[in-house]
Amino acid sequence: MAKGPAITPHGAADGALLVGRARWLPLLLLPSAAVLVAWPLPAWVLMWAIALAIFAGCKWLTWCDGREVVGGVAWRRSLAYLLLWPGMDAGAFLNARSRPEKPERRAWFFAGLKILFGGFLVWGVARLLPGALLQGWTGMVGLIILLHFGAFHLLALAWQSAGIDARPIMRMPIAARSLGEFWGLRWNRGFNDLVRRNIFEPLRRPCGIATATLLTFLASGLVHEAAISLPARGGYGLPTLYFLLQGAGVLAERSAFGRAVGLQRGVRGRMFVLVVTAAPAGLLFPPIFVERVMLPFLQVIHAL
Repeated sequence: MAKGPAITPHGAADGALLVGRARWLPLLLLPSAAVLVAWPLPAWVLMWAIALAIFAGCKWLTWCDGREVVGGVAWRRSLAYLLLWPGMDAGAFLNARSRPEKPERRAWFFAGLKILFGGFLVWGVARLLPGALLQGWTGMVGLIILLHFGAFHLLALAWQSAGIDARPIMRMPIAARSLGEFWGLRWNRGFNDLVRRNIFEPLRRPCGIATATLLTFLASGLVHEAAISLPARGGYGLPTLYFLLQGAGVLAERSAFGRAVGLQRGVRGRMFVLVVTAAPAGLLFPPIFVERVMLPFLQVIHAL
């Protein structure tokens, strides 16, 4: 009986490489499809379409990474991660052996409080302020607090109560003592884990830490260009500039001068974080985005 050709280690490696590259396809194809479909629609619809497409592509990428780390994963847990959890901590969420502690009552209280405060800013404060730009910024900040800090935290607590290790996306960013701690450990932790694993770590040795850091922040800038500049049809390059400034700030605080003046600790470190992240925030969310995207969306949800 004739035997088929044996699979050589080289062929197996090529197959693994092909599979590894294929996991990036949703992140490349879904945002492109969202732009094609939603481009004629209102700017805020285009924003959400692109954001959700990028989110779905990232979720798939992290699910593939998580399965490699954890091994066999029950299909129900995979569906829960892909469809019912906004975080990207796949390694923890998919691991059935990881058992989190039951959340304390005060954690539920503070999560609910953040939802109420965010909603108060959106539907209570924004409409009372003078000037459309200030109204748009207030409503936008309120939505971030309501969703990322409040609702997503509440959902994490619900999963933890069910015995699944869902880690909150935000980890008190205001407590960061350095810019590296802010972006690496406290702000949008799921996305940070994603870019560290897939961009920073592969580039760190061949390019060096400084170049890998700047390229990682550049990637974050390009993602935000797609979700901010494209829907606004303007302000191109500003979100990227914002994140390159963040990368430069991280390198500055780690330099000999930054360590000498204490940019990674104490009051100076906290002030450095506040200035570098907040002062250029108008680059990340330029007026054209607030006017063309956020204000119409706030009107649709009856915040204005």
